[in-house]
Amino acid sequence: MEKFNQSESNQPSTFHNSRRIIRSLKARADAKRTLSEKIADWMTRTFGSIPFLIVNILWFSLWILVNTNVIGVIVPFDPFPFGLLTMIVSLEAIILAIFVLISQNRASQIDDLREEIDLQVDVITEQELTKVMEMLSVLMEKNGIDVSKDQILGEMLRPTSISKIEKALEKQVSDRY
Repeated sequence: MEKFNQSESNQPSTFHNSRRIIRSLKARADAKRTLSEKIADWMTRTFGSIPFLIVNILWFSLWILVNTNVIGVIVPFDPFPFGLLTMIVSLEAIILAIFVLISQNRASQIDDLREEIDLQVDVITEQELTKVMEMLSVLMEKNGIDVSKDQILGEMLRPTSISKIEKALEKQVSDRY
């Protein structure tokens, strides 16, 4: 038993392998980014930060103080209601929203890929579990245990109809929209 545990500790766990695969998918998706996607990711990361918030607060506070003549050294150039400031803020919001949407679309594509992989793994797991249950059922019968009256086991031994599930999901989606 000690030997078994020792050899297993030298092997990376299934959990770590799956984390490596998931990280690998993200790394591959990151490597395939276009220049505009890299710029959008950088801008989203940079402009979605506390330092950027602080810079905006300081900048707009200074703008308002200058243009309400609180700071008498500088002549107001955008008096209340701050038309130029309003335009600049609107343009900043539009540009930032577009970059955020680009980054979100890319993240959504990665999420879709992960969901597809999860689905494929779930289907394989379902098939493997059904096979294991069939094998256990055969072993139980060979050992004189009658499982023929177990309705739940009987249902579990029937292979899951993937096409039936797909059709039901397609119907749900089409009924929604």
